[in-house]
Amino acid sequence: MFDLKITGGIVVDGTGADRFDADVAVKDGRVVEVRRRGPDDPPLEGEAAETIDASGKIVAPGFVDIHTHYDGQVSWDDLLEPSSSHGVTTVVTGNCGVGFAPVRPGQEDWLIGLMEGVEDIPGTALTEGISWGWESYPEYLDAVEKREFAVDVGSQVAHGAVRAYAMGERGARNEPASPEDIAAMARLVQEAVEAGALGFSTSRTLGHRAIDGEPVPGTYAAEDELFGLGRAMAAGGQAVFELAPQGVAGEDIIAPKKELEWMQRLGAEIDRPISFGMIQVDAAPDLWREQLDISAAAHAAGSRLYPQIAARPFGMLFGFQGHHAFTHRPTFRRLKAECSREELAQRLADPAVKAAILSEDDLPPNPNVLFDNMFALVQYSLGRLYAIGDPPDYEPTDERNVEKIAAERGEDPLATLYDLMLESDATAMLMLPFYNYCYGNHDAIREMLMHPAGVVGLSDGGAHCSMICDASYPTFLLTHWARDRRRGEKLPLEYVIRKQSHDTAQLFGLSDRGVIEVGKRADVNVIDMDALTLHAPRMAFDLPAGGHRLIQGASGYTATIVNGVVTRRDGVDTGARPGRLVRGAR
Repeated sequence: MFDLKITGGIVVDGTGADRFDADVAVKDGRVVEVRRRGPDDPPLEGEAAETIDASGKIVAPGFVDIHTHYDGQVSWDDLLEPSSSHGVTTVVTGNCGVGFAPVRPGQEDWLIGLMEGVEDIPGTALTEGISWGWESYPEYLDAVEKREFAVDVGSQVAHGAVRAYAMGERGARNEPASPEDIAAMARLVQEAVEAGALGFSTSRTLGHRAIDGEPVPGTYAAEDELFGLGRAMAAGGQAVFELAPQGVAGEDIIAPKKELEWMQRLGAEIDRPISFGMIQVDAAPDLWREQLDISAAAHAAGSRLYPQIAARPFGMLFGFQGHHAFTHRPTFRRLKAECSREELAQRLADPAVKAAILSEDDLPPNPNVLFDNMFALVQYSLGRLYAIGDPPDYEPTDERNVEKIAAERGEDPLATLYDLMLESDATAMLMLPFYNYCYGNHDAIREMLMHPAGVVGLSDGGAHCSMICDASYPTFLLTHWARDRRRGEKLPLEYVIRKQSHDTAQLFGLSDRGVIEVGKRADVNVIDMDALTLHAPRMAFDLPAGGHRLIQGASGYTATIVNGVVTRRDGVDTGARPGRLVRGAR
């Protein structure tokens, strides 16, 4: 008696091998049979508590998202959307050097401010939603382990929290670490990995700042500190060293190359994977190719460097429900304060209101409010601000930027922007790509994705709530890259699935998942590729304390299965919560 049978499907098993017709049987959370099916072969024998007819559909492994920020959300949300709605069955949190453990009593608010500043997660939501009850990182894992989720959850120990715990105010303010400080931090990191942390993360990106403007603790860490913590991580178990590296400053492209130099040496010494964020930047539009070449050479020399690749342009979304060009116009301010969201949409559609807003000067930004100057950024970026439509087009042509649309209409660009944001009852979003779109297409991204050292990452699931919703990457990879791309070459479906299942699982040592194979975890997606659709992003107001976030849905997932249990059926949550904490190998 099987727990579950998936019959009639086309299996793409996650290894990159060619697809094949097969029936799949599941028992006790494991795949127990994969019966290849020829035209004259009988179906898989044996009764099952549930059978899913997958005729004509793709049967693929569950996806493993290695770059999320659900560190606080795991405390109040067992669904972990938006990731769980995009075929993701395992998430890895604790990236970019920010997390919530270890924490000294009284330090909780500071860690919330750090996460809010770096990852744009409303501090009020974190304050209301997190149920504290730990001090050490092992205690944090124990707290997460008591909860049940729609997906499995793995965690990394974050440099920012470790530094603040070990060094207090000196650590929080990025003062240099003494040998004694490094030894104290090393003990915390080793303890965390021994308890099951999947990795250690740090940030050296100058744009990553706490709510008070201070860079993430560890941003300026010297080599002795980085190597000391890397050695401690390796001593604790089979973990990954993850970092957000220094980027290009102005025209200076030396910093990223220096980062790769010490990463190579550290990787060779500790014999553990080192994974770092990598994107294309306008100031050095071909630097990413050099970084890939260095990473490939490092692999050949015995140092495992894995650039994390974004699957589409890296930027922000703007619209009336989030950041936009008119947030500091007096009429908009007044209406937002007076009206409900539904009433505001109606008032904004009034030609008299539009004329008033367009005629007004902006109020000055508040220097004490995070991202309060975004309106100015939008106003000066109309030539790179794209209407992406519904379903969204993340590889738009220049004809879709606001300036070009305005020129075709013979209008002022800000008036055109206003009308574009009014679409869909004032919920339409426009995209401003900062990175990964230097030449106005995805060709660079495709080359990054094809590189053997590159891994799919940077989804930031749970973070940047008012700006992006890149947790939808898995569906975008399937729709845009494997099926729909018109402006260049696509990628094979088998390759796209392997990149976000087998490859991401293997990087973090999760060798029990990521493929459909007898004995592996039954984390499976049944996907109707013809019907698979990525919906337009929209603003939801469902975080604790009424906090808002951008979410993006999908349709076409017939079933998502975690540990042998159906968690979503035809895109709808079943209420099942088979997901658990995943601890790393000791």
